[in-house]
Amino acid sequence: MAYLFKKYEFESEEQADSKISALSDNHNVVKLGYLSDKYSVDVLWKDLDASPYGWKSYEITLKDLGVHTFWGHNFNDVE
Repeated sequence: MAYLFKKYEFESEEQADSKISALSDNHNVVKLGYLSDKYSVDVLWKDLDASPYGWKSYEITLKDLGVHTFWGHNFNDVE
C-alpha cells in the first residue's frame, strides 16, 4: 500500500472544508488552520502517487517539514 504526504493552502477554512468533504474516508487529513494568510491542510493520501484532481493547484512546497508531519512518512515522497 502506497502513501503520499502533501501540504496544501486554501484561501479560507470554508474552501478547505469543501474540498475535504468531497474525499473518501481512506485518506488522513490534518487541518492546521491559518499559519499565514492562507488555511493550511496536510493530507496523507492512500494509494495515490500524485494529488487528486482539484487539489494540485493548492499544493505547496516547503524547504522543511513545517509544523506537522505524519510519523514515518516523508513529505512529497510516495512510500
